[in-house]
Amino acid sequence: MTKSSSTLLANWQQQAEQSLIKGDYSKAARLYEQLIEAEPNIKSHYWNLGLVLLLQGQEAEAQITWLLALGEGEPEQIDLWTIELIQVLQTEAERREELADYSVAWAIRQHIREISPNDINNLLQIIQLSIQLETFTGADLTSLGVIQLLQSEQGVDVKPDLLLQVLRNILDYAPLAPSVFEFAESCLAYINEPSEFIQVVLPVAVRIAYFVKILDLAIRLAELCLRLDAHRIDVLAHLASFYQNATQYDKGIETGKLCLSLAQNLPQQIYSSHLILRGLMSAGGRWQEAVSVFQHHTSLLSRLIQEKPMFMPQGDTLGLFNSIFFLPYFRDDPKTTRPLQNQVAQVAQANIKLYAKEYIDQYNQRSIPKQGVFPATQPLKIGYLSHCFGMHSVGWLARWVFKYHDCDRFQVHAYMINNSQNNDPIEQWYINNTLKAYKFGMYCKEIADQIYNDEIDLLIDLDSITLDVSCEVMALKPAPVQVTWLGWDASGLPSIDYFIADPYVLPDSAQDYYTEKIWRLPQTYIAIDGFEVAVPDIRRDQLDIPSDAVVYLSTQRGFKRHPDTARLQMRIIKEVPNSYFLIKGYGDKDSIKNFFIQIAEEEGVNCDRLRFLPDVSLEATHRANLGIADVVLDTYPYNGATTTLETLWMCIPIVTRVGEQFAARNSYTMMMNVGVTEGIAWTDEEYVEWGIRLGKDAALRQQISWKLRQSKHTSPLWNAKQFTREMETAYEQMWAKYVEGSK
Repeated sequence: MTKSSSTLLANWQQQAEQSLIKGDYSKAARLYEQLIEAEPNIKSHYWNLGLVLLLQGQEAEAQITWLLALGEGEPEQIDLWTIELIQVLQTEAERREELADYSVAWAIRQHIREISPNDINNLLQIIQLSIQLETFTGADLTSLGVIQLLQSEQGVDVKPDLLLQVLRNILDYAPLAPSVFEFAESCLAYINEPSEFIQVVLPVAVRIAYFVKILDLAIRLAELCLRLDAHRIDVLAHLASFYQNATQYDKGIETGKLCLSLAQNLPQQIYSSHLILRGLMSAGGRWQEAVSVFQHHTSLLSRLIQEKPMFMPQGDTLGLFNSIFFLPYFRDDPKTTRPLQNQVAQVAQANIKLYAKEYIDQYNQRSIPKQGVFPATQPLKIGYLSHCFGMHSVGWLARWVFKYHDCDRFQVHAYMINNSQNNDPIEQWYINNTLKAYKFGMYCKEIADQIYNDEIDLLIDLDSITLDVSCEVMALKPAPVQVTWLGWDASGLPSIDYFIADPYVLPDSAQDYYTEKIWRLPQTYIAIDGFEVAVPDIRRDQLDIPSDAVVYLSTQRGFKRHPDTARLQMRIIKEVPNSYFLIKGYGDKDSIKNFFIQIAEEEGVNCDRLRFLPDVSLEATHRANLGIADVVLDTYPYNGATTTLETLWMCIPIVTRVGEQFAARNSYTMMMNVGVTEGIAWTDEEYVEWGIRLGKDAALRQQISWKLRQSKHTSPLWNAKQFTREMETAYEQMWAKYVEGSK
């Protein structure tokens, strides 16, 4: 071949490549045909011509072109040429992927699959492209043979990074699709670095557990992680919670104990101890073991306060918030427990300030408004932060404030954490009744940035220490004035300015042991207009209870089943002839049943007088079922809150034991606000006396029920509109203090 001919062919080659890149396929095809005519033995010309025909939609012609070229060689040559063809197609597919031309890339890779059906890396790329094109279904994993290839005994030459990336994308896009778990399981044999797999899978398991609420799948994914590293404490900690939430209490407790044995520092020991305690308390009835764990737990908290560890990792820091959750369930001693809680919160916030200093400094740069700016010229921006904007006690109760907020004076934003991916009508209600509503995952910085960028004036936390992410957001202080309301007692975080209470729910001396400024509303710290009530699905005859019997009821979760209070309840039952005790609530049914039966036997109460009610799926049905009771017996040292509101709304007398801490005064403030003092006990003796009196005195019960019915027209507890005005006044006054610098 002459030099000029060589130059001409090179020029054709260059022009053909440029035409292909520019999308001028007709010209590219002509040039490759000329190259084939000039150099019929150069197989790459055939591969490229076939590619151009494919891109023109001429799939049959493309395949014929390739087959004709492949059919001219010996087996060894055919194998080599096939590799070359695949490389040409692979290069073009990658170019298309870089251009985000996913449909063309997908089509090219399908032809690679036809040529080499067991090329696992190409099949994984097809899965990737299906996700990009939003056509992926879990069935693709089996129809393409991906899982079968990964599970083959001889194994395949898979790229670990690609495999992990595909797994990540599948779990992000469609974690619940068919065969996804099987695919994740089949990846285990090809993982070189366990931590990389765990970093992909564990967050998805958490999301599935708390967003989608499919605990079985979350558990299986977490258990997959443990196959690679059985001693990963973060996996074990999440798995313990998953088990407990799935009512597999024994597994949850044992996994918590394994965490404790593996804990490498004091914060990890504290959180592991909390997990054990959480399992025991959630089950209910396992009080003796819970007390022992609680004593050890409080000693660990005391060590933490003494040592004040700094530079803790984020995960260890956040675990401290939940670790103080159970203090008020064991004892009513706020003068001891509140300072302990405050100091633990201070240690946590001090560490957050270290690892999030950049963010905090940014948020602190927000300028202070000039005096008089509000309310004359602009509305206040109010942000509500919670993971409970849905079918949850807080979700049911807080919606009334949202309903009645004055939109001319207040711009209301909802920051929803860990929002459910299930169809939740209450969540949608909140979205429809706010100026702005955001759905977030579990990433604190994203939430805090949005609050800061929205220029929220007052941030109202509805979660307190029930969610670590909420605590972390509040610790960053993205809003100038921060308040805790409704969801629990105050958190003790130094970054919280106010805790909303009322004249009754905290004693006068409470400010002595609260770091937050207690802001007392004039009448009540919560009000609603009422509850939805359905049709009851239980009857006395179904429970084998005579129609003339006196029915006592206690409906609380296992957390609140303190044996001292249960003993008082049995003394009431014993003294009231023809009385029965109905017990309902979340927990381990057998454990709770054994707990009450043992106490009944010790107090000389026939166990035939006890009835254990199943849970119901609808809140409205649960409320209707309360009507079976003549008297409700409250818990102590942790009262009912929503359950007390529901009881009063259903006009049922209630006996409550009043204490000193917030959790022991919820029922008290609600009863005071409906004008009913009958049933308010200040001692254990009074609790029993009121229980017996209300059981024996039908006329008194009727009198109380009448009062409760009348209260629906007069009580501050049932006047959410007036309550909202009082909340708004408080917000304005808090803001005024901030502006004046006297907060």
